[in-house]
Amino acid sequence: MLMAHPAVLSNLIEQYETLITLHAENGSAEVRRRLDDVAYTLCVSTGTRDVDAALIAARHRLPGARALDDSVLMA
Repeated sequence: MLMAHPAVLSNLIEQYETLITLHAENGSAEVRRRLDDVAYTLCVSTGTRDVDAALIAARHRLPGARALDDSVLMA
């Protein structure tokens, strides 16, 4: 599967976060439409089916991302 370039993913994450804030502030139909478009693009770009999974996958592909594996942490 082809994956989007990290710069593209970073831009999509930034757009999504900005639109979430705008939607929370005024909830206009235009902002909601743009939010849906960016969420869809994130899903397609990461090969996922929901925006939460897309955000996780996109952030994982960014430079400096690392796996969160707590299997070596002591209780």
